[in-house]
Amino acid sequence: MTFSEFPQFTVLPATNAEQSQIVALIDSCYQEYGDTVVLEGDDSDLLDIEQNYRGKQGEFIAIQDAQGRVVATHAVVPLDLQSGLCTFRRLYLQSNLRGTGLGKALMLWAIHWARDAGFKRVEFWSDTRFERAHRFFEKLGFQTEFETRDMDDGIQPYSEFFFWLDISSIE
Repeated sequence: MTFSEFPQFTVLPATNAEQSQIVALIDSCYQEYGDTVVLEGDDSDLLDIEQNYRGKQGEFIAIQDAQGRVVATHAVVPLDLQSGLCTFRRLYLQSNLRGTGLGKALMLWAIHWARDAGFKRVEFWSDTRFERAHRFFEKLGFQTEFETRDMDDGIQPYSEFFFWLDISSIE
């Protein structure tokens, strides 16, 4: 699945100019779980998208609809350039776009971008409440042993599961 299957959307490198729309999208997703964006905590990377992603040799993309509204995002951030380790962040879609294949296209973009940039492995943490996303990650081949970590950088404490995928051999 590729973005060409979604001609109604535009894929663009996210910039600080889209920050308010990106924050609003992510906040709407958080609110589904009784949470909110905390720019002074876990979400501080959104204060300077360009520096915190491209400035660290990563990438952050936004998907815009025909009206220019950001409706989905995804990002790749290096963790260790020497060992080829990166993480995925900010995979969020408007609720009405989930299950359409756009999330899969975003994840495949991230996998291929990371592999083409020389990364060999992806590791990330995902809020334990995001059960639908976890099933999605597993269908794409991501592994988990349901190792958790407890977090307190949001408006309420939460836990996350650890996921990984070796991408060096993915075509």
